Amino acid sequence: MSRLFRGTFLDTPTDPFTGGGLRVESDGALLAADDGTVADRGDWARLRAAHPDAEVVDLRGGVVLPGLVDTHVHFPQVRVIGALGMPLLDWLEHCALPEEARLVDTTYAEGVARDVVSGLVAAGTTTALVFGSHFAGAVDAFFAEADRVGLRVTSGLVVSDRTVREDLRTTPGRALEEGLALAGRWHGLRRSRYAVIPRFSLSCSDALLAACADLMAQVPGAWFTSHLNENVVEIDTVRTLFVDAEHYLDTYAAHGLVGPRSVFAHNVHATGPELWALAAAGASVAHCPTSNAALGSGLFPLRAHLDHGVRVALGSDVGAGTGFSLLKEGLQAYFVQQLLGTGPGGAGMPLAAPHLLHLATTAGAAALGLEDEVGQLSVGHQLDAVWVRPPDGSTLDVALRHAASPEDALAKVFALAGPADVAGVWVGGDRLTPA
Repeated sequence: MSRLFRGTFLDTPTDPFTGGGLRVESDGALLAADDGTVADRGDWARLRAAHPDAEVVDLRGGVVLPGLVDTHVHFPQVRVIGALGMPLLDWLEHCALPEEARLVDTTYAEGVARDVVSGLVAAGTTTALVFGSHFAGAVDAFFAEADRVGLRVTSGLVVSDRTVREDLRTTPGRALEEGLALAGRWHGLRRSRYAVIPRFSLSCSDALLAACADLMAQVPGAWFTSHLNENVVEIDTVRTLFVDAEHYLDTYAAHGLVGPRSVFAHNVHATGPELWALAAAGASVAHCPTSNAALGSGLFPLRAHLDHGVRVALGSDVGAGTGFSLLKEGLQAYFVQQLLGTGPGGAGMPLAAPHLLHLATTAGAAALGLEDEVGQLSVGHQLDAVWVRPPDGSTLDVALRHAASPEDALAKVFALAGPADVAGVWVGGDRLTPA
């Protein structure tokens, strides 16, 4: 039996940064096809008349958004969220890396995988680019859990061969061997894809980065992700390790790892040559505002990225980030640009609610090469959706009932909503139940 989803639908099929805006169906409907795509979209009365026998999924009250797309999140770090008061390298040494070492125990890793997948779904995230583990068994555990629940994920083995603790290090040969085995099991299986993931240049020799390039070449359609220009001490250290590199990005580019299937997290302290190079390569940047603030990394220069033509999307960066909610990341992104100044002479980019929704959905889909499949609620796209329906009497409920317009309602969602306000999540028309 066909299904009609009824509700108020908001999405951004055209880029608000280039003249597009918010698309609204105030009492609309989506017709779900058997293959999980949207077969029709429009006014509720018209679609109901055309499909009188269809099962109705009633999502009235609140708003329905496209499933959120997280372009940078760390699977092993969910249990260490909230370790505040440290800059990046201290936080890694004392908090993140000791926890990541625990994932050598596959049973422990399976529990962490359940935590992170359920956390993503509860926050309304339906697609994610996920930093995996340094241990192949843990990466298998994550892919298995994401596949069981139905989440769309791109992930892989994280590799390092220097500077990090000894028990997290690998060799170029082992990195290639384990990466090929993992990709053989998971790349292209249902909603899973493989990513090649050197932790960052600071922890990777040229030989290991060359092995990453070899793995990319041997896994057609694989993605690449790593960190870039997050912290000034990190950048200075990379400069001492790669004395012949023009800049941080060049450490990856020297091995052919900068291209349209590359996503770099942070890039807070980007230089002009790096921005031009990213744009020319068609690479993307994952902006992680709560993490940048929590670690004191800096204020992200969104205007400079967009002016250079660099694609930008949002990432939660759990666990330096303060939770899985991309709605909170969108709000923090807005704060950052306000602090940079959006008036004459300011470095900040003025943002409104449609920009935030774009960064959390369509921009992420484009960064992951999925713009024809997810990120918007259009005919032919997968029916990936999140229903934001706050509890009766909550502050968000009151605010939404007094919203002056759909755009105002969306602004209130970004200002106030969190996982407690997510009433349902669908991927490919299937409702996700992670428990």
